[in-house]
Amino acid sequence: MLPVDPDQSAPLHEPTEPTEPTEPGPPAEAAASTEPVKPVVTVSIPPAGGEMSAVRRNGPVFAVAVLVVSILGASALFMAGVQLGRQTVAEPGTPGTLNEEFKPFWDAWSAITERYAGEPVDHRTLIEGAIRGMTDALGDPYSTYLDPEQYRESVQSVSGEFEGIGAEIGTVNAERETTDCNEFGPDCRLVVIAPIEGSPAEKAGLKPGDIVDAVDGKTLDGLSPDEARDKIRGKKGTKVTLTIDREGQPVFDVTLTRDTIIAREVVAEELAGGEVGYIRLNEFSDHGADQFTAALKADVDAGKMKIIFDLRGNPGGYITAAREVASQFIAKGPIFWQQDAKGVQIETDALADGVATDPKIKVIVLIDRGSASAAEIVAGALKDTGRATLVGETSFGKGTVQQWEELDGGAIKLTIARWLTPKKTWIHHIGIDPDVAVTVPADNPPGTDPFLDKALELLGESAAAESALLRAA
Repeated sequence: MLPVDPDQSAPLHEPTEPTEPTEPGPPAEAAASTEPVKPVVTVSIPPAGGEMSAVRRNGPVFAVAVLVVSILGASALFMAGVQLGRQTVAEPGTPGTLNEEFKPFWDAWSAITERYAGEPVDHRTLIEGAIRGMTDALGDPYSTYLDPEQYRESVQSVSGEFEGIGAEIGTVNAERETTDCNEFGPDCRLVVIAPIEGSPAEKAGLKPGDIVDAVDGKTLDGLSPDEARDKIRGKKGTKVTLTIDREGQPVFDVTLTRDTIIAREVVAEELAGGEVGYIRLNEFSDHGADQFTAALKADVDAGKMKIIFDLRGNPGGYITAAREVASQFIAKGPIFWQQDAKGVQIETDALADGVATDPKIKVIVLIDRGSASAAEIVAGALKDTGRATLVGETSFGKGTVQQWEELDGGAIKLTIARWLTPKKTWIHHIGIDPDVAVTVPADNPPGTDPFLDKALELLGESAAAESALLRAA
């Protein structure tokens, strides 16, 4: 909606004819299609700003990988669970019972489209602005309007497939040491953590530790990590030139052709001399769930009876993926509940044939303030059922589910349900408390991880030199 200046509320002149419709309702040419809306996938995605900006991946060992897969083409968005959307049939036009309520809207529409004397009025821009105004008026940071490009990027961000060069990136200081910085300059530089297998980055020969000084000849100085990512990502088939500073070599340029790739969303390692399986899941896409299940099965098949499951900094993803992951540990019973706008609660039970449901397999789950949404669904399920011990910090606290409703290329993302833990706890704005809290000291030495050390201690294992884990980051 357009703001109204109280000093200019009266018209500058009297119109010769009435400008408002005699019956409130859309003009004939603005009527919507009567075709039913297609079923859509539902996700929950916290905003890119505000609360999002305060959330970090806090595990020191993995600090470099804060921007993992963000360079691949997806926005850095929080995500929650997913369910199939409802098929709806909407009758175009103002509902008869709301004629009076809608009259100011159509009066404003007529005034703008018929009398606005500035630049030519684009009807689509007005419509998108009105939709955005409606969702903003809800006061819900998770309900919003997405234009077609934003919608495309949001879908990509939870699909596990991205358009970009296929590199995991992070930030380092002038000495090439891991750092957490917000603006590139002499003491904050973008670094390649690892190219993803089969990606354009790997094919072009990018290596871990390569520093990106410029994109298409323009320096990254003054840009945020997200802004730099946006310059590197892009549509499949387009080219981008990176200026690379590789230690021990002269600076050189490399040109890459962007492609669609599958993100590496799982990091799996053996710890404590092979006694402990470690699996880190970066987000809950379908690919991520499949990769996690494969890694967990490999550990169980190898006879490992101790598992560390790292959900630190995991922003969430599909509800279906969260259900699949939790079901690998929980044999039966509810994984979570959904409560709709009318208060109706629906139970979602564990899937059959989980690979690590044997209670003899000890499970530690690492969480922090960046563990959100679908990550909290899994953490809450494992905690409520007693299947795992949670170690770390209180999680983010996002207990709602959003649904995308497609709108002629764009979409609205609307909160349509709450999700509850198996014991019907709503964690929204509260988070999930760990069973064993860990505080990272301000002077924590680089390359050490108190969260991981505590997990190994609880499993009866040594916390000494896990160098392989550092290399995996």
